Amino acid sequence: MISTYVRRIQEVYPNLHIQDVKQNEIGQNNDVFILNQSLVFRFPKYQQGIDKLKRETELLESISKTVAMPIPFPAYKSFDEMEVGKAFMGYKLIEGSPFWKEELINIKSQNLTNTIASQLVTFLIELHSMDIPITVASQKQHESVHRIIENLFIRIKEKLFPFMRVDAQEKVVDNFNTFLNNTHNQNLEKTLIHGDFGAGNIIWDPKENRVAGVIDFGGAGLGDPAYDFAGILSSYGEEFFEICINLYPGGRRISERVHFYRSTFALQEALHGIDHNDQEAFENGIKEFR
Repeated sequence: MISTYVRRIQEVYPNLHIQDVKQNEIGQNNDVFILNQSLVFRFPKYQQGIDKLKRETELLESISKTVAMPIPFPAYKSFDEMEVGKAFMGYKLIEGSPFWKEELINIKSQNLTNTIASQLVTFLIELHSMDIPITVASQKQHESVHRIIENLFIRIKEKLFPFMRVDAQEKVVDNFNTFLNNTHNQNLEKTLIHGDFGAGNIIWDPKENRVAGVIDFGGAGLGDPAYDFAGILSSYGEEFFEICINLYPGGRRISERVHFYRSTFALQEALHGIDHNDQEAFENGIKEFR
């Protein structure tokens, strides 16, 4: 299987000398390969992922001009043939490893913890305040946040309620109704957001004790900036989230929404499992509601 992808890369970039290839097992929507221990290539697993990766590629080209934090720059790309196994994007590997919660817990210096929070929040401020790139503005992303959450609620009721305990269903109904009935949430301003700003996509350099970069902009687009902070809350817990939210302009005002979005993550994973026939994702997402 790997040789098929390597052949495709060589077809498009015959001058790229490939010495070794390693498959990365983490990709949920893409087959991911590391070439020569220095280049990352992503091939969408699903047809609908190809347009998404093309859009992400264009988006990365825009965002890289605005943010100081290292992010993937698509030096290699092929979208001439929009087929699974043929369309791809490649970029220089950002050295380091995912910044899992254990890494944060092992940091004993409050100053270093504050520096990391500042790095992450500075990135989000730059991202959330940048001009909307044409590639996003031209997409049909003009649905309000309120409508997006309404639609998510409908999908959860239709697809997931049959697998859920009655008391878990009632809790979800209360949670969504509280959000949807709050007049402050009717016309939320949307900015460019990362969309999956969690530990797996934040790269840590343990030698330098710093955040080395941010990856995977597949979920990036117009949205509520609070959504990115839900990724921080989910990954690192309340204490670190509080440090971050206090560094963000108007952070206290968005805190309630952050907690709401965080509460939907498991259900969204279960929906992903159903939509893509991924039993593991479904089980992971639904287990606390069964």
